[in-house]
Amino acid sequence: MTTVPFRFALAQCRLVVGDLAGNAATVRRISAEAAAAGAQLVAFPEMTLTGYPPEDLVLRRSFSAASEECLRRLAKELDDDGLGDLPAYVGYLRRTDDGAHNSAAVLHRGEVAASVDKVYLPNYGVFDEDRYFLAGDRAVSVVVGGVRVALTICEDLWWPGPPTDAAKAVGADLLLCTNGSPYERGKAGFRETLLAQRAAECGLPVAYVNQVGGQDELVFDGASFVLDAGGTVLARSPQFGADLMVLDLQLEQHAPTTVEHTGGLRLERVTLSETPVPQTDQRPAEVATPLDGLAADWAAIVLGTRDYVEKNGFASVVIASSGGIDSAIVAAVATDAIGGDRVHTVSLPSAYSSGGSVDDAVELADRLGTHHRVVSIAPMVTAYQDALHLTGLAEENLQARVRGTLMMGISNGEGHLVLTTGNKSELAVGFSTLYGDTAGGYAPIKDIPKTEVWALARWRNEQSPERPPIPPQIIDKPPSAELAPGQLDTDRLPAYDVLDPLLEAYVEHDAGRSQLLADGVEAQVADDVVRLVDLAEYKRRQNPPGPKVTAKAFGRDRRLPITNRWREGPTL
Repeated sequence: MTTVPFRFALAQCRLVVGDLAGNAATVRRISAEAAAAGAQLVAFPEMTLTGYPPEDLVLRRSFSAASEECLRRLAKELDDDGLGDLPAYVGYLRRTDDGAHNSAAVLHRGEVAASVDKVYLPNYGVFDEDRYFLAGDRAVSVVVGGVRVALTICEDLWWPGPPTDAAKAVGADLLLCTNGSPYERGKAGFRETLLAQRAAECGLPVAYVNQVGGQDELVFDGASFVLDAGGTVLARSPQFGADLMVLDLQLEQHAPTTVEHTGGLRLERVTLSETPVPQTDQRPAEVATPLDGLAADWAAIVLGTRDYVEKNGFASVVIASSGGIDSAIVAAVATDAIGGDRVHTVSLPSAYSSGGSVDDAVELADRLGTHHRVVSIAPMVTAYQDALHLTGLAEENLQARVRGTLMMGISNGEGHLVLTTGNKSELAVGFSTLYGDTAGGYAPIKDIPKTEVWALARWRNEQSPERPPIPPQIIDKPPSAELAPGQLDTDRLPAYDVLDPLLEAYVEHDAGRSQLLADGVEAQVADDVVRLVDLAEYKRRQNPPGPKVTAKAFGRDRRLPITNRWREGPTL
């Protein structure tokens, strides 16, 4: 079997939903870099021009028309840039009489030389694609430098079936998959394992390019890769950063193969160039080591926060800094994301705040280099109390709401984005105050359980041993909202090392009461926590967005009816 040299580029890049002109400019810039590196083909992520996911924007005919016009204009601009001979595989949105299509096109010599629609449209994960798109009915390959490249989009390679059978039927030498796959724990390895199966089944190398960056609650981690026909990783881009992978392969040429079926897909092949292009300077493959555990989660929430701030045009952020662990970790995330000079922290002590907490917030600001101020809420709470005479929980919530009002006032007056500090454990059980500590624009740790908040703080300090950013006493102190004398979180909740595993089982894995008890959870604890989780749905619906890191993030992956009489109980 003969082999053909092939140099191609995977453009793992940062895109912005709706910014067609900006995304097209990104394609032009990176295509120039790929051409300078001698690439014969450059591939970009799923829905490159529109950004991903565009959600309900795809329902607007004006948006799809703008996407198609942008694609045609981009083809001509690339040619005008002197890049017309470099085929660029670019994702976009197109519309037919049938509806909207998640599509990608090969741009070559000023024209749209080939286009392909996504075949599989699963209704899980990022959003319900069945609602937005119609599936394609064509399997498309292009010939570049004598190499037959089968073009696929996202889940077209996630299952065996018509797309991979079609690749064999046309005698493809390489499977190319463009994707927009968001981060969640363990997913990078899952992608490689899954596509390694496809590579082995087809006997073909697989090239996979993913986007990078934050988009509302999603964080795309990149981690683009190339596998050989046996599923071995040949090259891998780093996670959580833009990267242009340029790789040389010696590809075996394959003859078309008779397959039982292609699922009714029409096979199309577009020849761009038949002559192989030998390379005199071999590009060594780079295999970046993927992040895992706390390092990956930290990178995800930092990137998600940075892109939410910057893509939405905020110059700075403001955080209510209580001297506790949650606000400390959010301040550290924000500092890593955009720099301490763009972070404002505010202490809002009440009559119940300890002097140590106020001092700890000052030390945190000094270590992080944030702008810090102290605004006492005691006079404002007194004014409300003189009028309302609240007691108990109502008095506690009043303090939180005064803080929320002050934070939003600072935001409005000075233009900062308010970052809220609630974690996933609190969000799960409703341990927060609506219009108080939930008031804000973005919630960096809303998908991070409390026990991991502590673990992340220790991990982050280990990365800067010369001067850890988070004061050790903040990590070590018992957690308290300090809304009543001597108050501790454990006054109303189980210890977090008990609570978090229970929440993981109930929220992440949908375990019922009987399963919780079988797992060793005490009946009263299980009943109390499940009740809190079920009753707090209305609060979760009103929380700001935040980066998804777990398999089931509240709001995006897990939604229960607010009006709902189903309860897990001892008689069920």
